[in-house]
Amino acid sequence: MATSDIRRFADDFRARQADDPQDMPPWSIDVGDGPIVAAAIHSGHEVRADVAEWLAVPEADRLREEDPLTGLWTTVADSSIRVYRSRFEVDMNRPREKAIAGDPADTWGLELWRDRPPRHVIERSLEEYDRFYKDVGKLLDTLIDRWNSILVLDLHSYNYRRAGPDKPGDSLVGSPEVNVGTGTMNRQRWATLVDSFVAALRKQKFQRRQLDVRENVKFQGGWFPRWLHSTYPDKVCVLSLEFKKFFMDEWSATADIIALEELRVALRNAANAVRGELARAR
Repeated sequence: MATSDIRRFADDFRARQADDPQDMPPWSIDVGDGPIVAAAIHSGHEVRADVAEWLAVPEADRLREEDPLTGLWTTVADSSIRVYRSRFEVDMNRPREKAIAGDPADTWGLELWRDRPPRHVIERSLEEYDRFYKDVGKLLDTLIDRWNSILVLDLHSYNYRRAGPDKPGDSLVGSPEVNVGTGTMNRQRWATLVDSFVAALRKQKFQRRQLDVRENVKFQGGWFPRWLHSTYPDKVCVLSLEFKKFFMDEWSATADIIALEELRVALRNAANAVRGELARAR
């Protein structure tokens, strides 16, 4: 597949949005000419009006459990996927039957709904879920035809001060600054690439020191990487990167802009460092 085919995919996606602004999906896909994709599928905070009227969870609690600002890091890759819809409306990182959370155990004990939303509200959210996965599938099919092997950086963040804003954070032993989740892949198939990425990210400087990067300590990856690995087992390597919210205050939602930028540069450098390994994985 030539570069012109990739541009055609990008043009088609933008044209679909322009033709009917009311039908614009609550995500964006920006396509570049390269084999690395960055996805921030929990970065969104928006909710539809017909969903908001049924929500019981306070907005501040919802924001705290989302992954704000991770979308800013998608610029490290050739192509990007950014979801603007809140995970509390529809969670793209869960199986379809659990994408609309109902059990507080799935939402950190938060009572999400005043009452179960009407069927038509749920169906509309699930239509968006299906459409998202269809769009992602088209993107990956296009990039695989061009590059054969694709690296997806699945970007997330996690809370480590759940005890309260004035309480100590979780133990450093179980809370790496960057958790690299590889539990959904054929680890043997992608071993060299994964090891090279982890080593490259560890070498990056953050505030004049090296980052604490560890594999599968706190998270191993959700449904999104599992789906990608099962759909494209030998073509797509997904690294689920969970950044501890040490770059922001998870309770006030205020961020350290310099820390955000340093992490973006570190992530970009690590991604660029494995381009050779990715090419050899073909």
